[in-house]
Amino acid sequence: MDEHGRPIINITGERVALGPIREDLLPLYERWENDWEVIRTHIQTPMPMTAEIMRRWFERVRTGAERLPFTVYEREQMQPIGISGLMGVDFRNRTAELSITIAESNFRGRGYGTETAGLVLDYAFSALGLRSVMLTAVDYNAAGLRVYEKLGFREIGRRREAFLFGGHFRDVVYMDILASEFDSPVLSNLFDTSS
Repeated sequence: MDEHGRPIINITGERVALGPIREDLLPLYERWENDWEVIRTHIQTPMPMTAEIMRRWFERVRTGAERLPFTVYEREQMQPIGISGLMGVDFRNRTAELSITIAESNFRGRGYGTETAGLVLDYAFSALGLRSVMLTAVDYNAAGLRVYEKLGFREIGRRREAFLFGGHFRDVVYMDILASEFDSPVLSNLFDTSS
């Protein structure tokens, strides 16, 4: 938070803004991680998350360079609505993996996820100079797959029946996008030093 009690913001879009993860929001992040409606599209074993687990996660990601998470805010009220960012950042090969969760249900299916993912890709390509960002998604996450395709991601493969959820084995879809396939919505002008 800044001196006026407003969250610090790194990237501002039309309807969302991205800022650093915050220690004071750990109880909110914990609530989100315990909401199985939220995590049903995560490729992980659904399990109760404790405050201690969330504390360890926070300590690990705030000090490492291979994970770069943002808190996602609805811009008008600056309400935290999710977490998004990059995982497995490999600066040598200039690659990473996109992670996105719009956790507050009244903000899902309304374009916030699309804008958020676009801003994170903008950060990856314009600010970090990455060349390729990939993601994994469960095949039943039709809304997420539409968002990723809209942004320019292409399916590069599937791992068939690799995720058990609700008593059924589902496919894991692998997708990627290259920097050359992405048009920066915000940061390209800021990071342009040609003039």
